[in-house]
Amino acid sequence: MSSVEARITSSGQMSLPASVRRRWNTGSVVVVDRGDYIVVRPRPADVPSALLGSLPARGGISAEQMREAERAAEGSSRYDR
Repeated sequence: MSSVEARITSSGQMSLPASVRRRWNTGSVVVVDRGDYIVVRPRPADVPSALLGSLPARGGISAEQMREAERAAEGSSRYDR
């Protein structure tokens, strides 16, 4: 792991060195504020595809079943007031 210096302009823009941009092959980054430091990570061009398979498969109800349950709960709570 290496470190490089990046300058921040008076308007808050940060320039990443060309070597870093080439290594990660990205034109966009995500900055995560961790309180006393930040993490700069490359942002994939296609975020959904990059996330596909990143979580373990779990049994349970489908997204559509979850939405139906939420709609039903929301609908019944409107008349409970």
